[in-house]
Amino acid sequence: MHDVRASGWRWRRRSLAAAAVLLAVGCNGSPPKARVLPGPDAPDNTPVDPQDAQCREAARDPGRVTLHRLNRAEYNNTVRDLLGDTSSPASDFPPDDHGFGFDNNADVLSMSPLLMEKYSRAAEVLVDAAWARGAFNTCALDPAQPEACAKELLKTFVRRAWRRPVTPEEVERLAAFVTLARQHGDTPEVGVKLALRSALVSPHFLFRVELDPAPTSLAPHPVSDLELASRLSYFLWSSMPDEALLQAAEGGHLHEPEVLEAQVRRMLVDPKARALVDNFAGQWLYTRALDFSQPESRYGFDEPLRAAMRQEMQLVFQEFITGDHRIEDLLDAPFTYVNDRLATHYGMPRPGTSAMTRVELKDHPERAGLFGKGALLTVTANPDRTSPVKRGVWVLEQLLCKGPPPPPPDAGGLAPAVDPTLNIKARMAQHRANPSCAGCHTLMDPLGFGLENFDPVGRWRTKEEGGATVDPSGELPGGKSFNGVVEMREVVKQDPDLSACMTRHLLTYALGRGAEDQDRCTVRDISQQAESQGGRLTDYILAIVRSDAFLRRHGEAEAPKP
Repeated sequence: MHDVRASGWRWRRRSLAAAAVLLAVGCNGSPPKARVLPGPDAPDNTPVDPQDAQCREAARDPGRVTLHRLNRAEYNNTVRDLLGDTSSPASDFPPDDHGFGFDNNADVLSMSPLLMEKYSRAAEVLVDAAWARGAFNTCALDPAQPEACAKELLKTFVRRAWRRPVTPEEVERLAAFVTLARQHGDTPEVGVKLALRSALVSPHFLFRVELDPAPTSLAPHPVSDLELASRLSYFLWSSMPDEALLQAAEGGHLHEPEVLEAQVRRMLVDPKARALVDNFAGQWLYTRALDFSQPESRYGFDEPLRAAMRQEMQLVFQEFITGDHRIEDLLDAPFTYVNDRLATHYGMPRPGTSAMTRVELKDHPERAGLFGKGALLTVTANPDRTSPVKRGVWVLEQLLCKGPPPPPPDAGGLAPAVDPTLNIKARMAQHRANPSCAGCHTLMDPLGFGLENFDPVGRWRTKEEGGATVDPSGELPGGKSFNGVVEMREVVKQDPDLSACMTRHLLTYALGRGAEDQDRCTVRDISQQAESQGGRLTDYILAIVRSDAFLRRHGEAEAPKP
């Protein structure tokens, strides 16, 4: 299990490292030009991007979504809620690929013969275990006339498993397993269990099925209430709709704005909304990657510290789901959660317990917000030293959606050797003197320098390991300068693209598809609507759920024949 989970994050870390290497060797000396992704208007209403004016008139395209296979987290959560099974059978499945930063991207969730074998075996084990627990004891199977009980049992179970009412014909087809069992001399129980296993390997269970009335038409149409229920539950819970949501959908009321908002608010306070922390924030903020960080032993990094760092990030984000904080305050939230071990690591007063405890950061402003968190600082460092490049790229990609430009086609060769006795900023200044590196590093490095007071495992420092004084100052293209993490995060927080970038990541996760350039007006709408409602995470989630991108879809044009 560990190896399987590790492989996905190793891939991401390798990608980050590879990006850093490519940037280090592949940029030229031309002025930095960020690959600016869609953003909102500037505060003074001056369009940041000339294309913004087009959004005022342009029709919104809800896009299409590939048939969505349940990923491993969704499968585990679904069988938990369907059967009460907490054995997490999908942890033994092949790892899911990632697309646009998330493992719930339908375009990369493929199906393989090996995975189908895993589904079949898991269905057998799940049904046997649930049967042994008495999960299907809703009626007694009369050996002489088992059909009525079998059909009622299957109808009830399959409605929940397939997340929609089941037709009489579908029930009949499943109940035929009882007849088949009798013909082979087996008991009705054998037949019903075969039918249940069949339901669990059906595409209606393994995939989130959304039907287009005209599959090749690009004309947008609303998704059905039942399809909307699944979109909502897998967005907020990474799991199936519960009975309340299913009933609202079956009653045809879920599209009503008041009903939809009430369901969202109800679901966000449910413990199952913890899936947003684990699966959205875990990937957006790289918390999952912490499991695979291996700092060198001299830093004293161990499993209790890793666990405390992970819980700190999770608890802070959890408070943003249910609390009244503006989402942009993730950058400087004046509170955190620590236990004695983590507080000591941070150089803060110990709370006197091994349990994670909420503390105010009035006397430790350097720890406020994301940039002061040990988890993020550790996963964006190398095992033996900090990496201003990795940290700078993380800020640009995850918070501002300003991906560094790709390396030129003639990129090649390593950067020249630098003097290891200098502090890292001075060494990288030598590095940037190379014209082939200067363009990209001028964009990335300053943001990383702002975090140089944190060592590779997030401890505060004023001296580097070699004795050189840390220089946490930086100047961004355009002339904005700062000195240290407190000033740096204020620069990032004031960036006009911050809100749209957070929207873009959340929308990508919500839809299970990449937010493309054609979604830029939708992203802009959601960002502005959420900010007008208060700018809390709940406001962003509601704005996404109300958007055409979430409520509607279109088909896919037929590809031309060769």
